[in-house]
Amino acid sequence: MYERALTSPLRRSLRRALPERPFNVRFWDGSELQATTPGEAPTFQLTSPAAIAQVLRAPGLLGLGRAYVEGTLDADDLDAAFAVVDGFEPPPVAPTDRARLLLAAGLAALPAGLPQRPDLELVLGGERHSRERDAAAVRYHYEVGNEFFALFLDRSMTYSCAVYSRGAETLEEAQEAKLDLIAGKLELKPGQRVLDVGCGWGSFAIHAASKYGVRVLGVTLAQAQARLARQRVADAGLSDAVEIRVADYRELAGASFDAISSIGMVEHVGESRIDEYARILGSLLVPGGLLLNHGIAALRPEDSAGDDPFTNRYVFPDGEPLYLSRITLALERAGLVNEHIEGFDTDYALTLREWARRLDEHLDEARRLAGDERTRVWRLYLRAAQLGFETGYTAVYQVRARRPGGA
Repeated sequence: MYERALTSPLRRSLRRALPERPFNVRFWDGSELQATTPGEAPTFQLTSPAAIAQVLRAPGLLGLGRAYVEGTLDADDLDAAFAVVDGFEPPPVAPTDRARLLLAAGLAALPAGLPQRPDLELVLGGERHSRERDAAAVRYHYEVGNEFFALFLDRSMTYSCAVYSRGAETLEEAQEAKLDLIAGKLELKPGQRVLDVGCGWGSFAIHAASKYGVRVLGVTLAQAQARLARQRVADAGLSDAVEIRVADYRELAGASFDAISSIGMVEHVGESRIDEYARILGSLLVPGGLLLNHGIAALRPEDSAGDDPFTNRYVFPDGEPLYLSRITLALERAGLVNEHIEGFDTDYALTLREWARRLDEHLDEARRLAGDERTRVWRLYLRAAQLGFETGYTAVYQVRARRPGGA
């Protein structure tokens, strides 16, 4: 009874600050603030006054994300909560209401003051998209561990959009279809030399070498990822055909390839480096050689590319999806000819939905491997990314370009 009396001023302050609410709020003492909209509504569960402070300290997705990651904010239906957050435009909180909320939550009396950002949050220093900073960003993402990613990826460990739209019914079939589609677009032939930029755990390199008889160099910046990729190559009996190297694509000057695949890597290049990226990859192709660029793209000109602070600090540091027009322009500036473009936004939404489902099936193991905070990050991220493709915020495209010349 005493605790409910303490939360009563907070409920009144929230009701005043948010007169229209398409969601319920349940407080740590069991009391509730009901939604103002008819029908079913998700419930946000506040397990501590610190959740209010996080949201006030960083209004928007970052504050909500921080509170969820540290466990002071939860939801009874995460998918429904995402749909609400995506369409809800909260009114600005006046300074007086903000002070009233803080006081009502009793946060002013906390010795530590406002809560700090969670330790898991990463803010990188140094030049954006320099080799050193890019390597640090990749390490942060993949240090979750190979075993963690294996909980929700398919058997091939393919970590990019699967293709369901060619008739596949399972994730395994859809990833096999995607790998085969890329190989076909690159017109692979036995004996050719192929570069796989951002090769991940080697899924495309293994597929291309085993089914098309090509020789592949795969490059990644993640050490642990490269170790597992090499092991998978050896297990497939392809060590003579596939090399996995820890290297930046900018370190390959002077090499020559018949075809280049870049699958799910270009969104980490950035506006400041995209022309250099296209120029370097173009220079590595033989005359007549093909490049297949597969990547996430921004869709809304009114939004700045890579402006999601939660994803940038908790999932993909310095991730910067560019517009399709910017990608094709860079390729043209590099002297390449864009021959074919195809979009797969519905396919990626289905892929992410399946990844989220598989992760939810292995939550206890995920927490053991990565900890509760990291697991919360990934449950949040996979759903946010899925919603982005479903609502037209992002898309994913394959662009095939050719270097002029050759037979």
